Amino acid sequence: MIGYPEAPKAWWLTRGMARISGVNLPRAVVEGWLQRDELEDLVTRCAACRRSADCEAWLARSASASSMPGFCPNKARIEALVS
Repeated sequence: MIGYPEAPKAWWLTRGMARISGVNLPRAVVEGWLQRDELEDLVTRCAACRRSADCEAWLARSASASSMPGFCPNKARIEALVS
């Protein structure tokens, strides 16, 4: 399993946001369309974000959302993986 034991909350939030867009991050790395260092950048950017509480609340109520919230610093990069 690909994960980030040093930043578990950021990993969980990044993975949750990616799921909203239909992206499975571990599978993306295994299948080669996302490099491990790119995934690390996503998790690092999430860990540096000061809106993790907003993110958690948004994920908790947005299971059926079709797009990520505008405040997510990884929005553009994750959504680019879909196209």
